[in-house]
Amino acid sequence: MKIYAMTDVGRRREVNQDYVYVTDRPIGPFPNLLTVADGMGGHKAGDFASSYTVNVLKDELKKTPMDKPEEILRSVVSIANHKLIEAASRDIKLEGMGTTLVAATVVGNTLYFANVGDSRLYLINDKIRQLSKDHSLVEEMVRLGGIKAEEARNHPDKNIITRAIGVKENVEPDIYEYRLKKGDIILMCTDGLSNMVEDEDMFNIVKGSRDVVEAVQMLIEKANSNGGRDNIGVIVAEPLADEVSVW
Repeated sequence: MKIYAMTDVGRRREVNQDYVYVTDRPIGPFPNLLTVADGMGGHKAGDFASSYTVNVLKDELKKTPMDKPEEILRSVVSIANHKLIEAASRDIKLEGMGTTLVAATVVGNTLYFANVGDSRLYLINDKIRQLSKDHSLVEEMVRLGGIKAEEARNHPDKNIITRAIGVKENVEPDIYEYRLKKGDIILMCTDGLSNMVEDEDMFNIVKGSRDVVEAVQMLIEKANSNGGRDNIGVIVAEPLADEVSVW
């Protein structure tokens, strides 16, 4: 697996609330792990929420007795949700915090991932396809036929998310399983990328880059050159490539 991950504060924000973590080494029953989280809350609460959630996830993976990837993902996301709520209850400055989360692993040639919120996982081969579904007010409106998909991009309520880690006692992640083939590229990102760069441009940047490192750097550069209105978190992975990771 070739893999690279990076965050950037962007052009408008002072604090980076995005958090990414990747490893191509086993972590508990998973042979690898890719995570992206976009925190929300007060000045420091958002960056605490995203990093804390991912670190709980890693700790829980190391001690889970389960072996089915879908069950493991559902369990560790639920535990991370409860622990984030507990952490907020102990510190008034962290009250009201939450985070999006996309957590993925590749087992053999199968991709398993969990999604909560509006951070995204795309699959790129001869085209770009968003595999995750946004948990956002605008996406719900699109699904119900209230607005068209093209109207959603610039809708005034586009940043209102309907699910997040740390907000309600129970969180329901969407769990996905997808069979990969040679040449597939995984792109995971926060909305600091997807709101600032069109899908077609993301596709062209990734396909036109020499490697995963250049792809991530060029995507962040493009988001910033388009305005960089938010923090930017990006992971690019070639899961079936033989080379070792760069991180």
